[in-house]
Amino acid sequence: MTDWQAVFAPVRDELDLWQQEGLRAQLWFRDDDAVEPTGQLDRLISITGAHDVPLLLCVVPQPTSKALREALAEQEHVCVAVHGFGHQNHAPAGEKAEELGPHRPARIVAGELAEARAKLLDLYGERLSSILVPPWNRIAPDVVSLLPELGFAGISTFGTAHEAGGVAGLAQLNTHLDIIDWKGTRGGRDPEWLANELARLLKLSRNGDAGPIGVLAHHLVHDEPAWQFLGQLFELTGSHPGARWCTADALIETT
Repeated sequence: MTDWQAVFAPVRDELDLWQQEGLRAQLWFRDDDAVEPTGQLDRLISITGAHDVPLLLCVVPQPTSKALREALAEQEHVCVAVHGFGHQNHAPAGEKAEELGPHRPARIVAGELAEARAKLLDLYGERLSSILVPPWNRIAPDVVSLLPELGFAGISTFGTAHEAGGVAGLAQLNTHLDIIDWKGTRGGRDPEWLANELARLLKLSRNGDAGPIGVLAHHLVHDEPAWQFLGQLFELTGSHPGARWCTADALIETT
């Protein structure tokens, strides 16, 4: 049985320093690849709602339908984001997967994104985020430059990438902690590694070397360790005076 008190000790200690300095760490939560209602999505909505954690749910526009909208209708803590168009890889064999990469003319890609945004705007109205989340966290610079004219005010990828740099009217809000071990078990990462990495990111943020910290999940592939980690993370941070969970769109307004 996992000793969660011991696992999260580095995070708790770092948040104590935030509190002692009269600060609150800004955290935000993103989950990718939603298409339709599933048991896993129900669990994600339940766990985030129970801990008052705003959820940026990234929806694949082409295959989604009103069924997902109906499932989210009463979930006020959930905001929907455009997650590409059809989540289809257009990169040649042997290259990293990309849907919004340089393998097609930028205007064709932009046309798909315009269609994607229009569809989700029709389904979700004001609950649609102004942030674009590229599938596989990759996007061509020529496409990025077109995003403001398509109605996007922000972009979210992973790590230290800065695709939005220099594009007027476009903010960048990345995730930094992916709870899934994609190159190994394809389930939840080792909880001790995750906790230590989060503590490291929090320290960087406290020292002014990083901004808000984004946690990334993929509900469709979560195993029990992934679910348990999220539950323990939300319980600790939700009650600690040194942390607060923020909505993604509120954060891009301050960048």
